[in-house]
Amino acid sequence: MSKKIKNLITRELTQRLDGIESLGVINPRGINAVRTNLFRRKLHANNLRMTVVKNTLVRRAVQSVADSKLKGFDALLDGPSAVIYGQSSISQLARLLVEEKKENNALELRGIFFDGEIYAGEQGVEQVSKLPTREEAIANVLGAILGPGRKLAAAVKGPGGKLGAVLKTIEEKAGGSAEAAPAA
Repeated sequence: MSKKIKNLITRELTQRLDGIESLGVINPRGINAVRTNLFRRKLHANNLRMTVVKNTLVRRAVQSVADSKLKGFDALLDGPSAVIYGQSSISQLARLLVEEKKENNALELRGIFFDGEIYAGEQGVEQVSKLPTREEAIANVLGAILGPGRKLAAAVKGPGGKLGAVLKTIEEKAGGSAEAAPAA
């Protein structure tokens, strides 16, 4: 491959990985074309993309960006590599990889990289898949915030409701005896 072509590929990879903070790495060897196509469709449905890369060129692409958050992920690059990245949450990516590994045992999961940490191998991918997605984390936080508020509202409303019921009963009794007195 000529130096000019390598530079073009490096620039293309730099553009694709610009703004990406996390990614997954797999070994695409042993997966036939049909399975690869089906896997790419699943990824695309979840706003993810898979690119088979030459390790030295993706290393150059990441190092060429000054403020890249992907620096250090190159420890996952060993032999044939495919990089999976996109706008979906990293736990969603890990869940898709674990699901695909169950369907296709030939798939080799190299690991996940995010927040400057490497989660290597199949165990690392499974560990990340158990993390909550962004939406799940927000729901958990809101539930924790709203829980005490609900209890407080119930505590305030409970005695007030009882007092209201007692006053209504007194009013009904007083109104009932007032109507009965004039009739007699």
